[in-house]
Amino acid sequence: MYQVKGYAAQNAKTALAPYSFERREVGPTDIKIEIFYCGVCHSDLHQARDEWAASTFPIVPGHEIVGRVTQVGSDVKSFKVNDLAGVGCMVDSCGVCPDCNDHQEQFCNDFVLTYNGHDKHTGKPTYGGFSNSIVVDQRFVLHISDKLDLAAVAPLLCAGITTYSPLRHWKIGKGDKVGVVGLGGLGHMAVKFAHAFGAHVVLFTTSAGKAEDAKRLGADEVVISKNPDEMNAHTLSFDFILNTVAAPHNLDQFMTLLKRDGTMCLVGVPDSPHPSPNIANLIFKRRSLAGSLIGGIKETQEMLDFCAEHNITSDIEIIPMSGINNAFERMLKSDVRYRFVIDMATI
Repeated sequence: MYQVKGYAAQNAKTALAPYSFERREVGPTDIKIEIFYCGVCHSDLHQARDEWAASTFPIVPGHEIVGRVTQVGSDVKSFKVNDLAGVGCMVDSCGVCPDCNDHQEQFCNDFVLTYNGHDKHTGKPTYGGFSNSIVVDQRFVLHISDKLDLAAVAPLLCAGITTYSPLRHWKIGKGDKVGVVGLGGLGHMAVKFAHAFGAHVVLFTTSAGKAEDAKRLGADEVVISKNPDEMNAHTLSFDFILNTVAAPHNLDQFMTLLKRDGTMCLVGVPDSPHPSPNIANLIFKRRSLAGSLIGGIKETQEMLDFCAEHNITSDIEIIPMSGINNAFERMLKSDVRYRFVIDMATI
């Protein structure tokens, strides 16, 4: 075991503060990474405050991790010291179930979260990227291109793959009309990807002030969802809607905008349930209401390679580690465009 510096919440009521802890030494299939940057996801706040009633304390959040390889195990062939590397939302899985065999490790019943999971090697909780170093099995480490700004790559490991995966799964491309609900950390990446795939992209927002930004990011149109006339103008016209909002809201206002056989996919996780949708809106046009998690490791690497080829990164604001609690408060007010990233040199 070796000592690591990080930031942790000791319980659901305390702010994150400096915390020293131990990580396992590098095993034969492990990779040790010096963390340069870590993105701040809304789920970090939820879990640090135990809003999903599933947190184990002390908790070290962070699952949008990028840095440089400093040590590799004896059996590691795909990485070498000094390579750029990333780690996303998971660090292990069973490796033998149908989901793992289909490169869909995120659906494995035994997948291990990067933090607040159960480390099979130590028997202790996993600790995340709000720290200066991490050790991860090579199967869950991703190659990062040196063509892109490393700090702006970090949120791709969660916000990026969370939006890329459903757009790929539903085969979004040229000729499709795609709606994106919400322009936050997830939504701004959804707009970028849908635009890059060739779709006609419509951003739904309650904030008129985000219209200019949405079009800069790739939206063809912006609809103020509080305006009934603007919403009604798009009735029965969408092939697919990606709903990124993580607060309970009326889903029916968007379901009625879908064509026959259209799908709305939810990727935001609210801390209380959405109001139940009107089932008639599903039945009479054979519409689907679906959900999506992140992607598997293979698809996440595909996403990172696509981003390197098309020069796609997140819009970020870099903060020092000591600014994390203020960043959480600003996130609650949607006061970030569009993702906080911690500079781990400040720890």
